[in-house]
Order: sequence, then C-alpha cells, then structure tokens
Amino acid sequence: MDRERHREFESFEPRAYENELASILRAVGALPEVDSRSLDKILRANPKDGKGFFSRSELIAGVRALGDRHDFGLGERQLIGRLLRKPTRTWSGVAPVTVLTEPHPCPGKCVFCPSDEGMPKSYLASEPGAQRAVANSFDPFRQTWNRVVALHRLGHAVDKVELLILGGTWTAYPQAYRVWFVRRCIDALNEVGDSRWDVRRGGDDGGAEWVAGAGDADWKRLVATQDRNRRARCRCVGLVVETRPDHVDEESVVRMRRLGATKVQLGIQSLSDDILRRNERGHSVEQSRRAVRLLRRAGFKIHLHWMPNLVGATPESDTEDFGRLFGDESIRPDELKIYPCSLVRGTELMRLHSRGDWRPYSHEELMAVLVHALANTPEYCRVSRVVRDIPGNEIVAGSTVTNLRQELDRRLIELGVETREIRGREIRGGVYDARSIRRERSFYGADACEEHFLQLTSDDGRLLAFLRMSLPWERGFIEELGGAAIVREVHVYGAAARLHENDGAKAQHSGLGRRLVEWAVKIARAEGYERLAVISAVGTKEYYEKLGFEDGVLYQHWGRGG
Repeated sequence: MDRERHREFESFEPRAYENELASILRAVGALPEVDSRSLDKILRANPKDGKGFFSRSELIAGVRALGDRHDFGLGERQLIGRLLRKPTRTWSGVAPVTVLTEPHPCPGKCVFCPSDEGMPKSYLASEPGAQRAVANSFDPFRQTWNRVVALHRLGHAVDKVELLILGGTWTAYPQAYRVWFVRRCIDALNEVGDSRWDVRRGGDDGGAEWVAGAGDADWKRLVATQDRNRRARCRCVGLVVETRPDHVDEESVVRMRRLGATKVQLGIQSLSDDILRRNERGHSVEQSRRAVRLLRRAGFKIHLHWMPNLVGATPESDTEDFGRLFGDESIRPDELKIYPCSLVRGTELMRLHSRGDWRPYSHEELMAVLVHALANTPEYCRVSRVVRDIPGNEIVAGSTVTNLRQELDRRLIELGVETREIRGREIRGGVYDARSIRRERSFYGADACEEHFLQLTSDDGRLLAFLRMSLPWERGFIEELGGAAIVREVHVYGAAARLHENDGAKAQHSGLGRRLVEWAVKIARAEGYERLAVISAVGTKEYYEKLGFEDGVLYQHWGRGG
C-alpha cells in the first residue's frame, strides 16, 4: 500500500459508509463464488462517495466493523475469505512475515551476488521485501508491526506468524545486534492489537538502537519478551534465520536456539567443490555437510538454497548435482529453494559473461532441469521456490519469467509427470472428509540418525498435516537432548485459522497435530526412546504444554527425565 493510499485508509471509518458497505457485503455473501469481474460489478453499483470505488481492505474493514449489526449471509471468516486478493499467503497454515537486517559486511565474495548500495549483501533495493525494509529504516519493530498490520488489513489471520529474518549471513552479525533484533521483532508481535491497527514508529523503547557489547541484560530482556509471546494475541510460531555453511558451528547453533530459532536457511548453492570454487563461494561441500549435521542434531528444520546454472555448470551436471541433495545422507533437506543463476549488474559474473566464460541456460534447458528437480524431490521435502523475486529490469541475462512455478506445474501436467514434494500436495484452502483420513509413515537415514516422516492425507492424497522426528543413533553435542527422540516439525495445512477457532471442514485446529504427536510418542517408545523433545517456537509452547510437554532449557520434553 503506497503512502497516499495508506493515509486514505488510516482516515477510513466504515460506519460512515454503513449503507454502501452493507449493500456490497450482502451481495458478495449472496453469490456462490466471487471473482474480480463479479466484485467489480458490485462495486460499480455501490460507489464510494458517488464516484470512487471501495478497496478490498476497506471492504474487509467493513466486515469487521459491521458484522455484528448486519446479516451478510456468511460468517466473518468466510466473507473475508472471498475478499482476499492473495489467499495463498496463508494457505500453508501461518502468516509469513519477512524482515531484513541492516547492511553488514558479508564474508562471501560470490561472483553472482549483487552488492547494491545501502542493502544487505545479495539483496537489491528494487525487490519488494527490500523496499519495505528501507521504508522502515531496517528497524525490526517497525518492519514486523507494519507487515502484520498490512496482512491483517488484507483479511489474513495473523494470530500465528512465521518470522523470517533475512538479509545476510545472520551468524556474522554482532551477537548484541542479533539479540536486540529478535527481541524487537517479538516486541512488535506482542503489541499488535493492543490499540488500533495503525502504523507504529517505535515501541516500548522507541526503537532504540542496539548497543555493541551488551551482554546478559539483553538476553534477560529477550527471555521476558519471549515469555510474554507464549500467550500473546499474535504469536511467533516459527523463527527463521539464514546463514552460510562455513558460519555454522556448535556455539552458533546453540545461540540460534537461545534466540528461539526453529528453522535455518542455508545457502549451499552446489554440492560440487569445483563449482563452489569457480563461483568463489568460500566454503566446501564438507562444510555444508557439517552444517546440516549440526543443525539436524539440534532439531532444526533445514531449508537449503540450491542454484542451477552457476559458472562451470551444465544442465547435465546440474541434474547430477540435484540428485546428490537427496542421495547424500548428510544433506537431505526438509525444504528447498531453487534459485537459477541470473546475471545482475555490478557483479563479477558480468565480466565472466563478457569473456564468454558463462552463459544463461535457454528457457527450455532451464525447464528441463526444473522438471527433473521437481519430479525427483521426495515426499518429505517442500520446494518453496523455483525462482528468486528479482524484478525483470534488474536481470541482464537469465530467466525473467515471473510465474515460472505456474509454468513449471503446467509442463509437469503436460508431460504426465507426477510429483510427491510437499508444496504440490498441500490441501491449502480445500476441505476434506474427517472420516477418511489416512496415516502414512516413511523413514530414511540422515547422518547419525533415522528420520521419520509422518503424514495425514485425505482420501484423494492431499496433505493435511505432517510431523518430522529424528531418532539419533548417537549422543549429540547438546546435553539436554541426550537419549531423546526429537520432533523437528509439526505442521497442519489449510488456510490459517485463528487461535482457539475450530471448523471441522478445515485442516487447521481440527486435532490433526495432536494425533501426529501421539503417534510420534508411540513410535519413539517402540524404538526404545524414553523421552521425546520438541524444538518449539516461543508461540507454540502453550500448545505443547497442553499435550503434556514440559519446559527444558532450550527444548520442551515429554516423558521421564524431561
């Protein structure tokens, strides 16, 4: 929402347009379904101030303000669902909120990576997320608050937020900055809804700058903020950070867990040492293996970045490299972002391209690599992206197709290729028959542990919920996890439902998570594990408490010795 439009919305009072809004919303509620054309017709018949049109955000504000005074034919959630412009944002069950850290020197010197002035390494000022960060001066409180408010105004449930802290190599930032940044993000979640859903300029401490060298006092303030979020209106149900393989060690893993992180995005880019060297990545394949091993032993969800079309790669070598992602027991990610290499101004890759040492794949070459990738992704992995969100005018050479995922899905259907990766099977906004839920269990080796992937599916194969559990074969480096099986993720799909709201036709809040946890307990017992630990986010601790888990130092535990 641009500034002028935002100011207009700030002054919008639904009750001043009660008759017009009520007429529009009754018409929307009466239709069997609503598309842009039918909504446009309704809006034209009920103009704002006799000349303009109400925005979707204003219509949603009307639903919330007038629902107790009018019968619109549908409940609030159903009516808002019809007005959502992008319902896919919360189809995965939570509201994603991305914030960027301030610019900071990056330890990497990758040939393909842009260095835009005033931006964190690898980010461009023209990217949508980067623009939001700049508009908020990279302040964590303001970024978080304003993004949550924007999602709320667009009709999304924001009771459960996955907070993604991106922008650079997280573990290369000063520790005091990291502690402060996370605290301020969660401060914003805690304060959302305490007053009006308006734009905030700071918070309880005015968005004060972090202080280099601050120690235990900052950690204590963070813990207090985390404790408050356990029962807040807007809870952090997942905290994601991104880093490099060569910046992951035992100490950094423990610190990420103390911050409340539950998932780590790791840029491995390739599993070929030659390709890594030619692209000046600055780390080895063995360092990638070690980083994944440490994160898995600590219970983190592992989200890897992989890049086809790097310097020295060919479509054939990329096909082989993709196979190593899941053929190598030391890797096997839970989630994957595929970022085809693109030529962006200001990179070393420009020089290599001008010399003829690198060329972008043709569209058909790239599609062939991606078709192979999705067709060979196992059922326990989710491919969250197949292209990076770089504006087309920034790309000198390489794919500029913005809807590449949709085109790829169409190509897979045309070729008759069936995929099993998670994203393509999610129930999303659909409904299911609660009487015909199927249980499916698979397991695979993953470097010093056996991974169990438990899933609940509908009778037509759509994914309703899943659980990831590690059964370690040996004692790890975190004493608290000794002798315990580890639940690394519980995810229930469907449109994000509000906390404590139950709708038997939807996947969210229908007891599926409890069923999976109870199933995991039985499996862990049968395999000889007396305890079950879970890497809970601060906003999911209350949920696990209700399932019988108790707080430990960094994890929650079920069973003896927890």
